[in-house]
Amino acid sequence: MVEVKIYSTPACPYCTMAKEFFKEKNIEYEEYDVSEDEQAKNEMIEKSGQMGVPVIIIDGETIVGFNQEAIKKALHM
Repeated sequence: MVEVKIYSTPACPYCTMAKEFFKEKNIEYEEYDVSEDEQAKNEMIEKSGQMGVPVIIIDGETIVGFNQEAIKKALHM
C-alpha cells in the first residue's frame, strides 16, 4: 500500500482537487492542515522548500502543486 500525505489549507482549490482525485481513485491519504498545524507547516517547508500548497508526499516523493501526471507516475498508474 502506498503512503500518501497531503499538506493543505481549507481555502486552497488545488488542495480540494487533489483530495477529490485521491477519493475518486480510492487512495487513502493523511491530510495536514498547515493553516492550523505549525509543526506540519514546518515539516512541509523542510521537505519541499516551498510555502505554497498543496504539497503531496507519495512514498517519500515530494510533489508540489496538483500535478496530476506526477501524482499518477508516483502512484504507478
